[in-house]
Amino acid sequence: MIDRYIDKFLNYLKIEKNMSPHTVINYSVDLRDFAKFLGDDADIEKVEYLTLRKFLADLKVKNYSKRTVARKLACLRSFFKFLYREGHIKTNAMLGVSTPKLDKKLPIFLDEGEVAKLLEAPDTSDVSGLRDRAILETIYSSGLRISELVGLNIDSIDFIGGVLKILGKGRKERLAPIGDRALKCIRSYLEKRGGGKLDKKAVFLNKSGTRLTDRSVRRVLEKYIHITSLRQDISPHTLRHSFATHLLNRGADLRSVQELLGHMNLSTTQIYTHVTSERLKAVYDKAHPRA
Repeated sequence: MIDRYIDKFLNYLKIEKNMSPHTVINYSVDLRDFAKFLGDDADIEKVEYLTLRKFLADLKVKNYSKRTVARKLACLRSFFKFLYREGHIKTNAMLGVSTPKLDKKLPIFLDEGEVAKLLEAPDTSDVSGLRDRAILETIYSSGLRISELVGLNIDSIDFIGGVLKILGKGRKERLAPIGDRALKCIRSYLEKRGGGKLDKKAVFLNKSGTRLTDRSVRRVLEKYIHITSLRQDISPHTLRHSFATHLLNRGADLRSVQELLGHMNLSTTQIYTHVTSERLKAVYDKAHPRA
């Protein structure tokens, strides 16, 4: 019985909220898990605060991380809010459920020398190497998320103005500056990849000539981490973290970095203030009369 409400909610996310397919899939997985917990014959109108507490306890027994639990609760919060607004339930049981406090993790980032080593690792004597170099340069140059990189189209690149039109989280568009080195790498790759039956819209393609996936980009990065012997805790997001950290270290203000990253709230960007202490210490040592 709950399945039809889940389907209505997912359609609402797709059509009215215009959420990305990736986000809708994640919501679907979380809601199907909740439906499985309730059982096939569950009545959504009879779900109460204690039911939700039992679900939370079940997640704890299964050793889900606080971050995963918080994500599932955020999903349920949106789901129940939708049901209440549409008149499918008389009371919103989620109002009494609090989200667990998350541990603040400092972002992992590379120093400028490590980034240079990683960017220069691909062998650019063939097309795949040119593509990989362009991928790494673009992520670092513009601070892109992986989904933004793989969704990038050729007509979204302003080669003259040095700007990318990015479709970010919540399918919100933003303009992101891109440096000359990254643009040069993209040009070199596009010139060499040829024509034929390739996807004419997408910038980055796989060997079959179709758009790269998130997973493929992760494999590209893993390959060059291994080649350069950099530490293993690096992800494509590490280059985005490095982009933000290096900008702040070189004097960029937090509000500008927020816009460049496409963060809705400044509080999301503020995690980077914890990793710019080296610059602040240098300023302090230079400026304070008794440092």
